[in-house]
Amino acid sequence: MEEKEKNETKFKAIPVNGSTSYNKTSKNKTGFGKSVLLPFVSGVVGCSVVIGTCFGVPSIKNKIMGSTNSSISTTNNNSTKSDGYVQQISLNNYSDTAVYAANKILPSIVGIKIDYTVNTTSIFGRGSTSTASASGSGIIISEDGYILTNNHVVSSSSSEQSLYYQISEATKVTVTLFNDETEYEAKIVGQDEQTDLAVIKIEKTGLTKAEFADSDDVKVGEFAMAVGNPVNMNSTVTTGIVSAVNREITDSDGKTYKCIQTDAAINSGNSGGALVNSEGNVIGINTLKLSGTGIEGIGFAIPINSTTDITSQLIQYSKVKRPYIGISGKDLDEATAERYNLVVGVYVYSVEDFSAAEKAGLKNGDVIIEADGKKITKMDELNEIKNSHNIGDELKLKINRDGNEKEITLKLGEQP
Repeated sequence: MEEKEKNETKFKAIPVNGSTSYNKTSKNKTGFGKSVLLPFVSGVVGCSVVIGTCFGVPSIKNKIMGSTNSSISTTNNNSTKSDGYVQQISLNNYSDTAVYAANKILPSIVGIKIDYTVNTTSIFGRGSTSTASASGSGIIISEDGYILTNNHVVSSSSSEQSLYYQISEATKVTVTLFNDETEYEAKIVGQDEQTDLAVIKIEKTGLTKAEFADSDDVKVGEFAMAVGNPVNMNSTVTTGIVSAVNREITDSDGKTYKCIQTDAAINSGNSGGALVNSEGNVIGINTLKLSGTGIEGIGFAIPINSTTDITSQLIQYSKVKRPYIGISGKDLDEATAERYNLVVGVYVYSVEDFSAAEKAGLKNGDVIIEADGKKITKMDELNEIKNSHNIGDELKLKINRDGNEKEITLKLGEQP
């Protein structure tokens, strides 16, 4: 009982001049003003201060006034979620980004039309001639009319042939500029089948040159816009993101490319057009897409960094000068190598006359297992190391011949 009284006394205690004692007798000696009015006024003032402070602090105010339901507000910043409150992202920034990128790149994108001659032979041996056309896109790379595009846009795939028809090389190439219905005749400056790149030129100056980004800095998930002329719909833009980088893709002709993958819609006629970033700068050249049942939104672009040296050589030499070994090779995996009592590597099944390979002593049946000290298991790996050299450089190879290893040094020639 005594403990309870002590606790009650302590609970009632208030500071008085630094003391925590409670003076019961002072209450009986005070007047009405001191005992009633003054505490009442002090309480009102104190309550006002507390309430004012609470409403001046947003987090306290929200807890006092807010309901149990989530509130939705619009902001230009990123979406956040805290304590049940959701902020809705404004699309203004995304829209402004797309508008800016489109306005910047569109004057640098052209439509390309190619005319062909088709020679047809019937099953009875009768021949006839007709014309055909195709379309694509291109990127202006100089103010005086040089345009970068895909080789397959301006090429008939090395005179595509079948039993009954033959398609000629392009007989006429015309270019249409942004917001200009005039058709400008173009000449093919240079083509490179290996990288699927080509340069054409029109006789016009004052053009808007596209700005290139550093495609090595491209990141998965960043904004991407594809620009071109799909199905003859000039100046079409589609948006998405970068889905992957350095994606190895093999086309129907067996050529392998390292590409930027995007889900921005790429359709027939987009080839040769630009894939740009949020600043409207080119990060790639739209080249390939996957199509078929169950496939949607998978397109590919050649990284722009890999095109600069090719482009300059096409303009200067009308071709790309590449180092050359002079062999035909076949990949040997473990199963194949074991079956024929060979080793894993690149099997040499032919050596060209007067080539660097022949001069260095390579022979049919050799298996290349190393190049420049790096292990080789595929022809693509050998070509990648070879292409890192210049014409005239020495390339060191380690081969296996009849079960014995041997080192060979050859001087790279120029690819014919």
